Amino acid sequence: MFDPYTGVALDSGADPARPRAAQLGLEPPRFCAQCGRRMIVQIAPDGWWARCSRHGTIDSALYEQR
Repeated sequence: MFDPYTGVALDSGADPARPRAAQLGLEPPRFCAQCGRRMIVQIAPDGWWARCSRHGTIDSALYEQR
């Protein structure tokens, strides 16, 4: 498992310092939480989507429900 905002492995014991915008919920995830790869992110007026080349696409509407 990886931090979706910094890409740091969560099992490494390091506490990732998240950007302030991510803490406030204003920033979409930039890294895949499953593999840590950088994702393609598209921001629109009504939300965003992010695509990992290995694990597919997540959407802001689905991400907020977690």
